[in-house]
Amino acid sequence: MADADIDAIRALLAAAPRAADLKERRARLDGFGARYTVASDIKVQQVNAGGVDAEWTLAPESDPWRVLLFLHGGGYISGSIASHRHLVAQAGREARCRTLALGYRLAPEHPFPAALDDTLAAYRFLIAQGITPEHITFGGESAGGGLALAAMVSLRDAGDPLPARAWLSSPWVDLQQTGATMQTRAAVDPLIQKPYLDDLSAQYRAGAGTRNPLISPLYADLRGLPPLLIHVGTAETLLDDSIRLADVAGQADLRVTLDIWPDMIHAFTLFYQQVAVGRRALRQVGAFIRGATQTET
Repeated sequence: MADADIDAIRALLAAAPRAADLKERRARLDGFGARYTVASDIKVQQVNAGGVDAEWTLAPESDPWRVLLFLHGGGYISGSIASHRHLVAQAGREARCRTLALGYRLAPEHPFPAALDDTLAAYRFLIAQGITPEHITFGGESAGGGLALAAMVSLRDAGDPLPARAWLSSPWVDLQQTGATMQTRAAVDPLIQKPYLDDLSAQYRAGAGTRNPLISPLYADLRGLPPLLIHVGTAETLLDDSIRLADVAGQADLRVTLDIWPDMIHAFTLFYQQVAVGRRALRQVGAFIRGATQTET
């Protein structure tokens, strides 16, 4: 049975189709975020995180010394702190931690490795603030999910202490677009199609190879990384990115939870205020970040 909440989101997306102009694309995603409110009890504070624009949010009863570092989606060319503010604030509430949403630099003005460099700078900013690695969680949606994974690979290779865990929502981890669901889910995915991803990939890579493990972390050596929680919907062309990532992570002896949500579209938790399944997923994220022994739904 189709999910009525997601059907409403499909209608919303159809009423505001993606524009060709980059400025309009960025405004479209920010506009989706502007539809949703942030609760009045959430404290919001702008901050310079190691030279990168960022934003703290803190819900009542949350521990400010436990932090979710969140990397927004948008294909490395769009998305912002504003587009995902409501989602980040709610994830922090569920996890009872402070959040740091990162406004990393975007392509094509700032191609790879600018976003990765900004993520590493923000993580090291947290460490310098006295936040211990075991109290830091990486979170990322879509391109931000791939970026979170690439950052952990880079940190490990540099000998830096790693965060405790990572939540990856509809992660884009193969910028070659080789997953079978690029074709088999194309008819049901209202957001992401292979030609669009090919264009985003080219803008982000700026000539770098698609199999570079810091660009497409599906091809990285993941050994030694922390536990992963991967969320994805069945109505996504990127479904195979998550399935293959879970397999690669398991082969690398990582603890990994892959949760595939029926009928859900790409980045469905972004719409949690309208989608009940999105709210359930965020409760699971909260339990994961808190280190709960059993998943809450």
